[in-house]
Amino acid sequence: MDEALQRLKQQEDEVKELETQLFSRPEFNDNRKIEELRAENEKLNYRANILIRNIEELKKQQPQAISTGAKHDDNKDKKQPSQTKSNEKKQDDSKNNKQQSQTKSTEKKQDDSKTNKQQSQTKSSELNQNDNKNKKPTTTTTTTASNKTYFTSGAEGDSQHSYRVLDTLISLFEQAIRKAFPEDVTLPVLVVPGRQTDYQCNSAMPIAQKLTAAGKKIAPTEVAKIIVENLPKHEIFGNIQFSGPGFINVTIAAAFVSEQIRNILLKGILPPNVLNIVGNHGSQGEHKKPKVVIDFSAPNIAKEMHVGHLRSTIIGDSIARLLEYVGFDVLRLNHLGDWGTQFGMLIAHLRDKFPEYKTKSPPIGDLLSFYKESKKRFDNEPDFKQRAYECVVKLQAFDPDIIHAWKLTCDVSRQDFEYIYKELDIKIIDRGESFYQSRMIDVVKELESKNLLKLEEGRKVMYLPDIDVPLTVVKTDGSFTYDTSDMATIKQRLEEENGDWLIYVIDSGQALHMQSIFAGARVAGWTKGKNVRIDHVGFGVVLGEDGKKLKSRSGETIRLRDLLDEGLGRSMAKLKETDRQNVLTPEEIEKAQKSVAYACIKYADLSHNRNSDYIFSFDRMLDIRGNTAAYLLYAYTRIRSIGRTAGVDQATLKATAHDIELNFEIEERELKLAKCIIKYADIFTRVLDELLMHGLCEFMYQLATTFTDFYDRCYCVEKDKVTGEVRLNYRRILLCEATANVLKQCFEILGIQPLERM
Repeated sequence: MDEALQRLKQQEDEVKELETQLFSRPEFNDNRKIEELRAENEKLNYRANILIRNIEELKKQQPQAISTGAKHDDNKDKKQPSQTKSNEKKQDDSKNNKQQSQTKSTEKKQDDSKTNKQQSQTKSSELNQNDNKNKKPTTTTTTTASNKTYFTSGAEGDSQHSYRVLDTLISLFEQAIRKAFPEDVTLPVLVVPGRQTDYQCNSAMPIAQKLTAAGKKIAPTEVAKIIVENLPKHEIFGNIQFSGPGFINVTIAAAFVSEQIRNILLKGILPPNVLNIVGNHGSQGEHKKPKVVIDFSAPNIAKEMHVGHLRSTIIGDSIARLLEYVGFDVLRLNHLGDWGTQFGMLIAHLRDKFPEYKTKSPPIGDLLSFYKESKKRFDNEPDFKQRAYECVVKLQAFDPDIIHAWKLTCDVSRQDFEYIYKELDIKIIDRGESFYQSRMIDVVKELESKNLLKLEEGRKVMYLPDIDVPLTVVKTDGSFTYDTSDMATIKQRLEEENGDWLIYVIDSGQALHMQSIFAGARVAGWTKGKNVRIDHVGFGVVLGEDGKKLKSRSGETIRLRDLLDEGLGRSMAKLKETDRQNVLTPEEIEKAQKSVAYACIKYADLSHNRNSDYIFSFDRMLDIRGNTAAYLLYAYTRIRSIGRTAGVDQATLKATAHDIELNFEIEERELKLAKCIIKYADIFTRVLDELLMHGLCEFMYQLATTFTDFYDRCYCVEKDKVTGEVRLNYRRILLCEATANVLKQCFEILGIQPLERM
C-alpha cells in the first residue's frame, strides 16, 4: 500500500508537469481557451476519488499488507492542518458559533474556478478519503478488469438503475490500458467529456512520458493507437478518431443513445447504482441500505431564523434529497442550540421582566429582544451573571419550573422555524444539544478511562495528533463546552445510529473545529473497523449587491421570513408584468408565485460553488435570461405545453415509445439533445461524490439551452398551410418528454416545485 501511495505522489508530479505544458501551449493564450481548459481540469479532478476507492479495495483484499488501524489513523491525523482556537472564554461563547458563523466572511474570496481546485480542503472523510485527495491526483488505477472501482462498477445499469455513460467509457479504457501495458497498473485512465467530440481519452501523453522515463521511449500517438487496438467491443462506441499528441476522440453511437432515451421514457429516471460508496454494502445483504446522518440548518432557540441560516438549510436539504433519490437511508437532523448558558441568562431575565414565564412564553419577536437584553446584563451586571449561572445549574439539574419555562421557550421558537420549513418544503427532525446532555457525561467518563484527557490550568483537555490546540472537554467550573457536545454528537451518530456516512452542513468558518472533532472521534476509537465516511460540507457567505454581508437597510441581519415575503412580492409583480393573472386561474397564479419565488432563492444559492461567497440579487434571480431558476421553469413549462398543443397525454407517449423508431441521426440537433439527456446519471454520481450541487445546476442549464436550440429549429407539431392538416412528429415529441422528465427529477433534487403552466 505504501508503494501505491508513493507511486501516486510521483504520478501527481508528472501530471502537474503535463498541466503546465498544456497551459503554456500557444493555442491556449487567449482567455476563453484558458477558461475552457480550467473547466476540463475540473472534470479531470472528478477522477481523483477513483484511486482512493481502489486503494480501499486493495486493503480489503490484502489485509496482511495493511498496517494497524491506529497507525492508519495516526498517519491521517498528521496530514490535517494545525488548528488555532481561542481561549476558554471564547470556547464558552462558541456554542452559538455553529449558527452565527453562516454570516461570517470566509478568509478570502475565491472565484469558482479557484475553489473547484480547493474544494477537497473543506471536506473530511474517514477511511475512504485521505490527504491525497487534497493533492488532486488525476489518475485511475485498478488491479484487474473484474475488480472495478466504485465509479465504474455497475455503470452499465440494470432494471433498477440508470446507465452511466462516462463511467462505462472509463471502465472500457481502463481494461484496454491494463491489457496493453500490464507491467504497470498505475498508468492513468483519463476520460472526460470533450469540447469538439462527445468524450476524449487523454491518457496517451502521460503514459508515454512515464514509459519513456522508464527507458521505453514511445510517442504519445503510438500509445493512443495501442490503447484503441485493445479496446473491448462495445455498443457504446460510434466513431473513434485521433487528434493532437495522442488524444483519443470518442463519438457515442446513435443507436446506443436512442436505446437509452427509450429506457428513460419506459422506465423513468432511474438512479445510478452507487449505494456501495460507503458502509459495508457488500456484506449487508440486498435489502440493507447504507445509513446517512446529515446535520443541517441548526438555528438557535429564542432567536428567529435569519439569512445566515439560508445556505445550510438549502444546501443540506438538496444533498439529503439526492441521497434519498439514489436509495440511501437518510436521517435529517436539526442540531438546535437549545441548551447552555444562554438559557440561564434568558430565564433569569424573564424572571425580572416577564413574571408569567412559568406558564407562557413571550412571542418569538419579544424573545429575541429579551435575549439581547439578557446578554447585555450578563456582560455588565455581576449580580445578574451569578443569578444566570444559578439558573443554568437548575436547568442542568432538571428543576421542574426551569425546565417548564425552557420547554415553553423552545416550543415558541419551533413554531417559527416550522413556518419557514413548511414554506421551503424542508423536512427535518429536531434534535437539540439538550438531547446529548447525559451522553456528554458518558463521553467524559470514556475519554478519562482511556487516558485521553489531561488536566491543564483547571480544564480537562484532549490533545490530538499534529493539532496545536486541544479540545476543551470540561471547563474549570466543571461545565461542558461546544467541543464536548460535538464529541457526544458524533459518538451517538456512529454508535447508536450506526451511520455509514455522516455529513455536517456548516459554514466554512468552522472547518478547523470540525477537523478536530473528526480527529477526536478517531483517537477515541469510535471509527475503528468501520468503513465510514465523514464530510464537513462548508460554504461561504451570502452578500448584498454592495459586496458586503447581506443586511437590512438599518444594518440588522435580515429575518428569513422577511426575505421569503419579499421574494413572494417580487415574484407576483413579475408574473403580472407578463399578464399571467389573466391566463392562469387564481389557484395556478398562487402556485406560480410560490414556485418562482422559492425556486429563485434556492437556485441562486445552489448554482454557485458553495465554497464561494455569492451576491444575493432578486433582480438577477427573476431574470428569465441566463442561468436562473426563472429561465429553467419557463423552459420546463414550454416543453409541457408541446404535449398539450399536440393533444397527447403521457400515457399515450409511453405507449408510443415502445414501438416507434427513435433514429435521432436524422437531425443533428435531435442527436445533440439526446446525448445531453443521457448524461444525467454521471452528473448525479459526480455531485454525490463531491457534494457540490452547482454541478447539477450547470447540467440543467446546459440541458435547457440545448433544448431551446432544438426547439427553435425542429418542429414537433406542424400544420400544412394549404390543407390545414396537423402532423405530429412523435420522435421529437418523445425527445421533449424525456427532456422534461430529467429536468423534473433535477428540480425535485433541488427542492424546486416545477410548473406545468406559467
